[in-house]
Formats: sequence, C-alpha cells, structure tokens
Amino acid sequence: MFETTFKNIDDILHKDAGCGSELDYVEQTSWVLFLKYLDDLERDKQTAAELSGESYSNIISEKYAWRSWAAPKLPNGKIDHDALTGDDLSDFVNNELFPYFKKFKVNATSANTIEYKIGEIFSELKNRIQSGYNLREIVNLIDELRFRTHVEKHEMSHLYESKIKNMGNAGRNGGEYYTPRPLIRTIVKIVNPKIGNTIYDGAVGSAGFLVEAFEYLSESKKLSTSDITTLQKNTFYGKEKKSLAYIIGTMNMILHGVEAPNIVHTNTLAEKSLSDIQEKDRYDIVLANPPFGGKERAEVQQNFPIKTGETASLFLQHFIKILKAGGKAGVVIKNTFLSNTDNASIALRKELLTSCNLHTVLDLPAGTFTGAGVKTVVLFFDKGVSTKKVWFYSLNLDRNLGKTNPLNEKDLAEFIEFSKTKKESENSWSLHVEGIDKTTYDLSAKNPNIPEEAPLREPSEILKAMAELDRESEDILKTIKGLI
Repeated sequence: MFETTFKNIDDILHKDAGCGSELDYVEQTSWVLFLKYLDDLERDKQTAAELSGESYSNIISEKYAWRSWAAPKLPNGKIDHDALTGDDLSDFVNNELFPYFKKFKVNATSANTIEYKIGEIFSELKNRIQSGYNLREIVNLIDELRFRTHVEKHEMSHLYESKIKNMGNAGRNGGEYYTPRPLIRTIVKIVNPKIGNTIYDGAVGSAGFLVEAFEYLSESKKLSTSDITTLQKNTFYGKEKKSLAYIIGTMNMILHGVEAPNIVHTNTLAEKSLSDIQEKDRYDIVLANPPFGGKERAEVQQNFPIKTGETASLFLQHFIKILKAGGKAGVVIKNTFLSNTDNASIALRKELLTSCNLHTVLDLPAGTFTGAGVKTVVLFFDKGVSTKKVWFYSLNLDRNLGKTNPLNEKDLAEFIEFSKTKKESENSWSLHVEGIDKTTYDLSAKNPNIPEEAPLREPSEILKAMAELDRESEDILKTIKGLI
C-alpha cells in the first residue's frame, strides 16, 4: 500500500512546476506525510487516555488538524469533495497552516518536546507544490495511509528510508544523505551500545546511525517502562548543518518511533572551540559518517588544535574530544586518512593512537557509497587507552558494488565473526603500533597475508619453454603419423 502511494505521489510531483528533483520529492512528501502521521499519533494518544480514564489535550487546534483541512469527512465517513483545493488550498497552506506550525517553536515548553520539533520543521520548510490541485491529489493519497499499528509504522519507516536512499542516489553527494544501512547495522553491532548509553552523531544527515541504534537497542531485550523513557528522551543526540538533511533526519527519527529527537540544526564544527567541551557535553558512544571532501573556513579551523580545512579531519578531532573516557566510536572516513603525509593528518593519527585504542579498521571496497567516488574505512576506537595493536579487515568481494548491486549484510558477516577474536586470514591482519614509523604514523592498509604471486619470468626463459613445448608437439605429431 505505502509503496504504490509513494510512486503515485512522485508521479504527481514530477509534473508540478515547483518540484524538479528527487530531493524535492522527498522534502514535499515529508511535510504532508508528517502532518498525517501527527493526526494518527494524536488519535492513538486520545484513545490511550480514554482507556486509562485520563483526559488528553490535542497538540494541534481543530482548524489546523488534518481531519479539518486535509480530509474533512461527511457523516457517512466518505471524504467531503467540497474540501479545499486549487488556489484556495494553496493559500490556506502557505498563509495560514505553515505560519501556525512555525509558532510551535516559540510556544514550546522545551526543545525536547514534539511541539518544538514541529515548529523547527515548519520553520525550515516551505511548500513548493505550486498547483493546489496537485497538492489535493497528494493529500488524498496520503489520507488513505494508516500509522496506527506497529506493522504499519514499521512498513512506513522502511519505505521512508528507501526514499532517502533514492534521494542520496539522485545527486553527486549521495553519501551526504545516505550511508548504506547494512554498513550502519554492522558498525552498531561492533560498537554494541547498551540501554543507558548516550549515543551521538555530530554529522547526523538523515539520522541513519541513530535510527539503527534505536532499532538495535529496542530489540536487545524486553523493554521496561523506564527503558522506553530512556530511549525516547535520554539516549540519541545529533547535530546537522544543512536544512534539508536536518528536516529529513528529524522526521526519520519520528517515523521510526522517537517522538522528540534530540537533533539540533547547527554547524557542529563552528559551534564551540574544542577546548570548551566539558564533561557534561560528552557522550558514551559516537556513530558517524562525516562529509567527504568538505572544506571549512579559516575561522572555524581556529576551534581546533590541529588546523586543517578538511571537514572530516575536524570532525574526527571533535569526536575524540566529545567521547567520555571509556567511550566507544565507529566512524567512517576516507581511506587516505591512514596514509596522508601532510602535517595535520600525521598529527591527527598520532592523537588518535595516543588518546584512544584504535582496535579495528574495516577497509571498504570502492562503490560502497553510491556516487561518492572515494574509498573509505571505518575506524573503531575506545577512548582513554593508547593503541598497542590495530586489527585490519579488508572487505574483498567477488563483484563490483554499485547502484544495482549494493553492499548487503551477508557481505559483512565474516568481518563481524572474525572481529570477535581478531582472527588473521587472507583478508585480515594485525599491526603492532610499536613497529610503525613514528615520523609519519602511517597506518596504510597493506595486507601481509595475501599469498605471494609467482614471480614474473624473464622473456628468454618464456621463449625457451615455448621452444620445448614446440618440440614436444612435433614428437607427438610424428608418433600419430606413424600410426596412420
């Protein structure tokens, strides 16, 4: 049901003058979907309150509730075809509905409420659907969706993820919006967070790491009421610089069941100097895929002891600093980080090895990130103990990865299994830090366990072997002729 509806909505948006790309399709589908989701959420809360003999006060006033403007019903339950449409609908949405929801941010009691998140989302968004008739068609399609049961919510959240994936594949910066979910799930399994940990992603994007960590913890045991409250309010934290990614990340968390995500719209790197981070600012777990190849302004670099314009290197400094002692991290970064010879890269590798235990490096194949065009590694480290030995695993697949042949969980199964004992194999090996060059701290992923290929023979040797084969062939032919 959801999949067909999404395809029909994309077809409508494709012909609308205000929407020109997959990014627009996701953004515009999102705000309409979100308002329908909120309507079902309000109904669920009202039903729960009635069953327990309590009263419930609606978040959204009657005039702006979905059932009033989007899907007014006749007494027989059928949709009222005199509902707003065309220019009347566009005018209402642009001039009344959006301004109403923007005010939620100002009126919210705190930033950790769903009211505040509604206000933030509608402060960042605008309705780009130019035709009110197209908007009416989309609203009617979304009104048929239901988010009441666990199964419905689960299906909805997974299809929303697939739309984010398509959005990532639509542009050159695919990795900015979408980290392959099999990779995220693997990283979460290796880091192995526990309920009660605080989990942070300072480059949150579409919130894939936080969503998968939420799913992992939700399935880790039978949850008590206290566990549920902890997961809802005191576990997941994120920051995101770009408006669209912030909106989609927030909505992705909400659609997966975290009602008021602790995601802040800010430039993580410009927010404060690393020296200003205090114990109260730190987290137990960092899970992240910071942007590849970005550059930061000189004034932002002043916040960091190791000066570099490379965004990912600044993020890595931030992640090391913001981890609590004993904290654990899984961070995706370009593989050139392991071997770059510039002063900043050398200093950062030294800092990582001396302040943290970099226990595992997963070397990923080209094509892991659609459209990104770079090779990446995942750094797994614990803060507070220096590194003695690094275990490397090189993911060598018997196929090329790409849009139609993406990474899957089966590809990563051996890595997960071998990582438990740091097993050595043709694809895995250990590097003792005491043996590396202390002038470069080079950590290049050079596998010493690959079987040596036979050395190339000299041309004269090859010619001699060919002559010998010719002689053998001639003898065989003579023998055959003698038999005829």
